[in-house]
Amino acid sequence: MSRFKDHKITVSHLLSVIPEALLSHLSENTNVDYYSKVLHGKKMFYLLLYDILNSERLSQRTLEDTFNDSLFKLLFNLDQTERVRRSSISERLSKMDSAFFREIYNCIYSQFSELYSPTDRSKHNLIRVDSSMVFDVPGKMLDGLDYSNGKKAVKYSIAFDGLLPCESEVFTTQKYCNEDNALPEIVYAHVKQENGHQNIYVIDRGLQSTRSMKAFCKDKISFVARLKENRKYQDLESLMDENSSLDLGELTLKKDSKVFLYTGIPIKNKKGNLHYREELVEEPLRLIIAQSKDEPDKEF
Repeated sequence: MSRFKDHKITVSHLLSVIPEALLSHLSENTNVDYYSKVLHGKKMFYLLLYDILNSERLSQRTLEDTFNDSLFKLLFNLDQTERVRRSSISERLSKMDSAFFREIYNCIYSQFSELYSPTDRSKHNLIRVDSSMVFDVPGKMLDGLDYSNGKKAVKYSIAFDGLLPCESEVFTTQKYCNEDNALPEIVYAHVKQENGHQNIYVIDRGLQSTRSMKAFCKDKISFVARLKENRKYQDLESLMDENSSLDLGELTLKKDSKVFLYTGIPIKNKKGNLHYREELVEEPLRLIIAQSKDEPDKEF
């Protein structure tokens, strides 16, 4: 991304790659303008894009000031007599279907991807997958993940190809508190977008489910995940020999093997208490263990 850091681009230039016909088509086919008299989908997109690029701190107040500014209307060829209040913007944002903005992004991402040759695209086959949580007090959020601290949260899960986000999802359902539910869903959603892909999905400790790993293998999805140190496994075959290089830069290779992982099967006893029974999942996975040179007691 460093090569793009100092690039300068104007709003007009950016908008030139976003077909106006696409915005009009989406406005008609997504019903985003249903019952909207002034703040049509196209205007809201222009307003958000302009303020994201020009304001360090986006707020409904800045959106109101921008929309009522004559320069903004001139730039986007809008009616100079139209004015809106912050409350109208707030209500509009709360009811807009986010699929409208997703379709715009997908179109631009597709155009961007086509500018790269197959050789160039192969440099971006490492897809990093991760989630971030945004917490707030329950009174401000109608939907969200409930946590024991009394707050609600929204989970944003994103797949990133090294240049741009290539898949994203917003989770507000309770089961997605667990990353073992959220991260595989993002991976499978991206796989559906790219038939015949050669991607490798890089996931940190969020993914621990052996059953998900087995499903990835069955569906020929290549992935790298980081296990917790205390995971139980059964050795099948060592992949190291006398010619194996142990020097991994900042790390030293300690183990490289095919293994079966154990998983925990939840079981309720007669008293209704939940406990887990160990079960071996017979899907061969490659386990690599490396030791830090600077901190010998730390292994990955």
